[in-house]
Amino acid sequence: MANDLNVVALSGRLTRESELRYTNGGMAICRFSLAVNRRTKKGDNWEDEASFFECSMFGKSAESVNQFLEKGKQVNVVGELRQNRWEKDGQMQSRVEVIVNNLQLIGGSGQGREEGNGGTASTSRQTAAQPARSSYPSSSGKRNTEYAGQSGNARYGSAGPKPGRESYSKPQEENYGQQNLGGPEHFDDDQIPF
Repeated sequence: MANDLNVVALSGRLTRESELRYTNGGMAICRFSLAVNRRTKKGDNWEDEASFFECSMFGKSAESVNQFLEKGKQVNVVGELRQNRWEKDGQMQSRVEVIVNNLQLIGGSGQGREEGNGGTASTSRQTAAQPARSSYPSSSGKRNTEYAGQSGNARYGSAGPKPGRESYSKPQEENYGQQNLGGPEHFDDDQIPF
């Protein structure tokens, strides 16, 4: 039916290091498992009950964010549910997984490393061939747009990459409050079209 809705949003921690593979056609697939805790009150105590979700992310975004997805890392994901079905030894098998369209790094790695600001990565069916971009004001007031994986200032977090993977440096801290970004107070009345 055309009016069906399939959207899921989860916040949790990775249960294992992500796994990056490629299809025969060269498309990247990043797979990971996410543990999401649900807190319930039993008597006078609160208890956490974990649910586990298999997640997959595709394309350039999957390649870019893969190096930061380590066991214990806290992330937010938004995507859709997909049920995969296959036959094994004459028995029908199925598994539901989350197809991630947007991923945000939000917390520590769970391994005691110092963390910086998180970042986001997203993918969509229309732009799967394009790398994820980060756009932010530079110290000169101009906007810089960088493709993830092509610059040392990629905004995918500052945690160290996994061993044996390409390294990205932490972006320089900028004083955004002191910049003149040309707000509405810098327009002349003659420049406003109404």
